[in-house]
Order: sequence, then structure tokens, then C-alpha cells
Amino acid sequence: MAAIAPSGVRIGCRRIREGDEAHLLPGEAHSIPARQPGMRRASGAARWIAHGLLAELGVGDAAILRTPSGAPVWPEGIMGSLAHDDDMAVAAVAPVGDIASLGIDVEPAQPLPDDILALVTTPADRTDAADRHLAGRILFAAKEAVYKAVYPLDREVLGYEDITVDLNAGHATTKTGRKARLAYCVAPRVVVLAFVEKDRG
Repeated sequence: MAAIAPSGVRIGCRRIREGDEAHLLPGEAHSIPARQPGMRRASGAARWIAHGLLAELGVGDAAILRTPSGAPVWPEGIMGSLAHDDDMAVAAVAPVGDIASLGIDVEPAQPLPDDILALVTTPADRTDAADRHLAGRILFAAKEAVYKAVYPLDREVLGYEDITVDLNAGHATTKTGRKARLAYCVAPRVVVLAFVEKDRG
């Protein structure tokens, strides 16, 4: 997974395990309203990864609270993203610098159901370079990751139709004109990292 990340971005993953909800710091646990054990377990696993990545950057004991919109709140000077499916949690963090924002998503390495594929795909999307069995799943994860990366910058709600993905070129563009670069891997899970580079103007 580290191979897909640009310089300065740290990525981690782990299987979600029984008891992972215990990794939530008190403030984090209070900020996550979900009562379902599975959701709290997944949130605990993702934050456990993020705490480790933050420690590598010299940031310790920082609670990653959840906002009402669901987005995590990162310590000053840090940006990041969290995601999980039913079995795996992932996190990406980076110091604020050349990259303006990050988004990450994880999905099972299985074909995307046709009905969901029809909702996600637009005629402008390009997926020829991807494994044809997983192209739809990668596209779905890419759009999720791009949304996470651009929402903090533009504060605009986007639908799948508002994000055009070119997996061949490794980038995506939103209807607002925001551009994000993409990197992904497909084993053992589909993981897509989207990142917006700072405009050097």
C-alpha cells in the first residue's frame, strides 16, 4: 500500500477485529453516535491505524473526532482520511504541505453489482487501464475517495455524476473544476487514494 502513496503521505490498513471499539479515545467515542457495535468497531480500527501514523509524524494522543457530517477532525498541521468496509479499515495522513487534501476508500476486491455500476458511471469515465472485472469497483472507490478529498476544500455536495474519473491517466475532475490525482491497488482489497495538490499559482 505504501507504494501507491505520494511522498509525504502515510497509509496503513488492518483487518477489523473484535474489541476494536476499545481503541476509540474517550472524545472519539463520544463524537461517534453510532450504537451499532460493527460501526464502532470499524471506527476504532480506522482510528487505531491513524493514531499510529500520527505518532510516526510526532503527533501523539490526538483524538480524531467525528463531525456531524461524518468527516474526521485532524490535528492542526495534519490532513487525513479514514475508510472501512465490513472487514478492513484504512487510513491516510500527511503533514499540510504540497498536498492540499486527501481522500481514501476501501472496497472488497469483487465486481461492482450492475445496478450500482449504472448509478456510478458516466460516459466520460475512463477505466480501460484497470482490471475489467474490478474496473467498476475501482471507479466507485475512486469517486468516494475524490469526494472525501475535495469536500473540505469546496464544501459542495457532489453526486457520482459530478465526478469524472480517468483511471488511465490517474486523475479525476469534479464539476467545480477541482482536479485530484489517483493511486490505487487491488489486493487484498481495492484501495484508492485521491489527493489534491496545492495550487502553486
